[in-house]
Amino acid sequence: MILQTDRLILREMTQNDYSDLCEILQNEKVMYAYEHAFSDEEVKEWFDKQLARYKKYGFGLWATVLKENGKMIGNIGLTMQKFGNEQVLEIGYLLNENYWHKGFATEAAIACKNFAFDIIGVDKVYSIIRQNNLSSQAVAKRNGMTIVGEEIKHYYNMDLPHFVFMTQKQM
Repeated sequence: MILQTDRLILREMTQNDYSDLCEILQNEKVMYAYEHAFSDEEVKEWFDKQLARYKKYGFGLWATVLKENGKMIGNIGLTMQKFGNEQVLEIGYLLNENYWHKGFATEAAIACKNFAFDIIGVDKVYSIIRQNNLSSQAVAKRNGMTIVGEEIKHYYNMDLPHFVFMTQKQM
């Protein structure tokens, strides 16, 4: 276990989480910010990328599990992302659509922010969010973030405009 909140446990994903991960990443509604649901190969690449992040950084997108029943409902955590000419620590979140609008993303995102400040020791964290992803923007705002820039991400031969949200550790 990496983190826990009132209702959630965040931990590294394992092979046992793979079918739950497929349920999330292969759902078009969940993946609308990516413009497509993932293929089997893309899910495998995503999974492998998280495992590599755990080894390289000691963090990544973590399995987000309900305490009450052990069900993996998403992957929320910290990743290094490009913003301008630098690498920044980002809080990212993807939830199974059955668990949207219940406060889980905000609960886990706040815990990730506190982990970044208190354990990793950074003084800023970011969330880079598609401009049409209003729900994720609302999570960022509830996490004390404000827009500090814009970024165009190139994905699947498309230019996808993103807002860059950021918050700083309060001294």
